[in-house]
Amino acid sequence: MTHNTPLSPRPLRHLSEARRRVLTAAQLRSHGVTTAELAEHCRPGGPWQQLLPNVVLLHPGPATSEERLHGALLYAARESAPGVPAQPTAEDPHGPVYAEAMITGLAALTLYGFSATPPLLSLDRVDVLVPRLRRIRTTGYVRVLRTPALPTPNAVTGLPVAPVPRALADAVAELTDAEAVRRLLTEAVRGGHCEPAAVVRELTSARLLNRPHVVNAVDALVAEGRSIAEDRLYRMVREYGLPDPLWNVDLRLPGGPHLGGVDAYWPDQAVAVELDTRAPRQDDDALWSEYARKREHLERLGITVVYITPKKLGKAMEQQAAVVRTALMASADRDPAAYVVVLPR
Repeated sequence: MTHNTPLSPRPLRHLSEARRRVLTAAQLRSHGVTTAELAEHCRPGGPWQQLLPNVVLLHPGPATSEERLHGALLYAARESAPGVPAQPTAEDPHGPVYAEAMITGLAALTLYGFSATPPLLSLDRVDVLVPRLRRIRTTGYVRVLRTPALPTPNAVTGLPVAPVPRALADAVAELTDAEAVRRLLTEAVRGGHCEPAAVVRELTSARLLNRPHVVNAVDALVAEGRSIAEDRLYRMVREYGLPDPLWNVDLRLPGGPHLGGVDAYWPDQAVAVELDTRAPRQDDDALWSEYARKREHLERLGITVVYITPKKLGKAMEQQAAVVRTALMASADRDPAAYVVVLPR
């Protein structure tokens, strides 16, 4: 048998080229390769080589980036029975063989197209996320990360990949370069990969917000997220034909206390819009209480406050425009609002 000899009895046509070149020892046995034949083919100078424990590369020479990723997933995937990894099916060729394993960290971000991450072949390590109780250890170029509950992966180039916020948290956990962390977080938001709140939520869960360089990067991330949300709000008003509001103003009672700032205000209708760009940190409850107090105070004065999240502006802009339009139209049926002084902020 040579490395080009077709395996039998199970055909491999349903697998990608890389998947035909990387198989587990159990899969090879199921194709009729004996233990002795496997050892012979993996000898020094032989046509095959052991890529990882129980994972075989069916050609000599370096593995490609796709082969390395596929091998990492094969190594980490849960076996359907002792010694026999689950086989992909024609209906779901990517799923069962990778059960309970997904790419995360820098390799995942590179797969998502991040420009701030290294090319796959230059990565010394591929991070793979598995359930906490899996009995598998870090080895070779694979670093095993554990989690109490696996997130739902995304399929990227046919591979299961952790969602961007989780992949970011796993990557940031290993980075000490403040500028590298800032670049990754900023690209995640600026590139439209995810919302700032989702990133901060994962960083909080990973207990990374006690690191000064991460906190500084998060502050830049939140500022970036607010800037993007403001641009979306401007676009919503323009594209959906809403009346032009007063932008970014402070409200104050005449000769009285400061009522708070809002992102948009229609004085004739006494309707305000505020972007909810809170980052979910430990002081979230206190910040939300402050939001609630301000809203209650303004509404007692007859001012309708519409809170909009950046996520809703990004995914349901038309719906949010309808909410604001309804509030503007309803002003005709309300009692006149108290007179307030409007100042730029």
